[in-house]
Amino acid sequence: MKAFILLIALLLPATGLADDIAWAAWREGKALLLMRHALAPGTGDPAGFVLNDCSTQRNLNSEGQQQALRWGKLLRQQYSGDIQLYSSQWCRCLDTARLMALSTPQPLPLLNSFFAGRGDGDKQTQALIQYFSQAQLRQPTVLVTHQVNFTALTGIFPRSGEAVIVALPLSQPAAVLAQLNIP
Repeated sequence: MKAFILLIALLLPATGLADDIAWAAWREGKALLLMRHALAPGTGDPAGFVLNDCSTQRNLNSEGQQQALRWGKLLRQQYSGDIQLYSSQWCRCLDTARLMALSTPQPLPLLNSFFAGRGDGDKQTQALIQYFSQAQLRQPTVLVTHQVNFTALTGIFPRSGEAVIVALPLSQPAAVLAQLNIP
């Protein structure tokens, strides 16, 4: 099935059919939606960063908040049932996830940033692949993370608020079924 979905996605990139197939795979729990957090201007985190103190971090601006709200609306248009939502523990990711209003986001340290030596990127990426290779998804699932994590998994450098749908089981690089622009 995965090979068929990839073949269709590769053969029909200029049509909406490839995106339709990717959305269907996501709705069926055969793919994940991987998203970089919404717009939080700047790079990295300020000196004095503390994980549990949002005042020490880059946070969403009003445009980022609007992006997150639009993502929530788009995802609800794609699926009206329960959606599993995982997020990095960083405030800008958790806020993106909360504003989407899909479900209560579950913090997942495997999605935490490893920018500027904050973690071991290779080890985290492999652990994330293993985690979602063994998971049996019963509902659509969204992962909200950071640029470095997104790029390590897909090879794509996303703008803030961009997303992809990736096939399960995860691999490296992940099999990207669709690239999704900011709604």
